[in-house]
Amino acid sequence: MIFHSDRGCRYTSRAFTEPAERLGVRLSVGRTGQCWDNTLAESFFATLKGELLDGRSWPSRAAARGAIFEFVEGWYHLHRLHSTLGYVSPAVYEAVSAA
Repeated sequence: MIFHSDRGCRYTSRAFTEPAERLGVRLSVGRTGQCWDNTLAESFFATLKGELLDGRSWPSRAAARGAIFEFVEGWYHLHRLHSTLGYVSPAVYEAVSAA
């Protein structure tokens, strides 16, 4: 798992980094003054929120987790068209790139 954040002191402190390392979480911290470091993640989460989560309630955390997994693995990667990939899905883009 990769945890990406800004350079805020709470994300660079020992109290945060040491437990993350023990749990096997790879920390990714944006560079100072690079406002576009988070754009990919922000775009993904905006899509997730807008297309799946907004306006819905979940009976449990497990139900929400399952729905998010299905959205990402069953729709987002396989079928959703991405403008930055030439309006193909990530699965198609990777298949074409590998050929």
